[in-house]
Amino acid sequence: MAERAQAPGRQQRPGDGADHQQRTGNGEARQQRPGDEQLLRAYASHLGVQRGLSEHTVRAYVGDAASMLATLPAAPGSDPETTDLLALDLTALRSWLADQSRRRMARSTLARRSAAARTFTAWAHRTGRIPTDPGLRLLAPRPDNTVPSVLTVNEAAELLQVATTRADDGDPAHLRDLAALELLYASGVRVSELVGIDIADLDLDQRLVRVLGKGGKERMVPFGVPAARALRQWLSARPRLAISTSADALFLGARGGRLDVRQVRETVHAISALAGVRDLAPHGLRHTAATHLLDGGSDLRSVQEVLGHASLATTQRYTHISSERLRAAFSQAHPRA
Repeated sequence: MAERAQAPGRQQRPGDGADHQQRTGNGEARQQRPGDEQLLRAYASHLGVQRGLSEHTVRAYVGDAASMLATLPAAPGSDPETTDLLALDLTALRSWLADQSRRRMARSTLARRSAAARTFTAWAHRTGRIPTDPGLRLLAPRPDNTVPSVLTVNEAAELLQVATTRADDGDPAHLRDLAALELLYASGVRVSELVGIDIADLDLDQRLVRVLGKGGKERMVPFGVPAARALRQWLSARPRLAISTSADALFLGARGGRLDVRQVRETVHAISALAGVRDLAPHGLRHTAATHLLDGGSDLRSVQEVLGHASLATTQRYTHISSERLRAAFSQAHPRA
């Protein structure tokens, strides 16, 4: 797929990741050395501008880098105090990951942090900050080949019915929430992709939405009639939340700015509780959409395109869920199971 330039409302601010560098990926605060701020801002700029990673990914990678740097000694005589990058060798990387493992981090989390460490060391070596790249010799744990629990078809219907009933009061925020949930489930887009959608990206007649995925890759994703109906209702109510600086963002927050990921997560959790279904994050609706597509007979390649997976192997994880469901149904229904 072709890459496109980001619209003004979608531009990533290179400093965003560095603004959070004192917070590690597991939410634990660490002491950052004053002299590291410029280093981390340069790294965040590389990730966001040159590699085109999402703001969320930039924040996570910079947080991991800050966590890793905090385990290293300070550079001798540095003023202000700065981390000694020459101490960043393979032993230091393994020690940092071992500490994460002792905290009982999931294998998928450890795999991601290993990738973050290799990304940082490659950048530091390429920019002349360290003489060699120790990340080349760092072995990453294999992530768990599983996906989180998903809603059944009936549970998904109940979730959306509750959101529909909630939106009957005409409150623009409730209409927005219904449209967001319908689109998440119908299209399987990532929550970061959802909040980045502009009005111009939406084709209600063809029921297609253009999203900007990982690496700045664009794709067209279809959605169904219920999602189109909810989106039309929201667009009719959108002017009641819009302000002069709302620009072209499809989904708006209470103050008229572009809806953020945190607000969508809170909405999904809240409506899941109201519906009495298992608690899911927005990514759970993405997993649910993928699983239901496969259960309904869609082929893996089509699901890969819808989800925007670079590798078919990532999409194949969902076949595990479908086969487990088939096995459970067989065990319950067949007299000689």
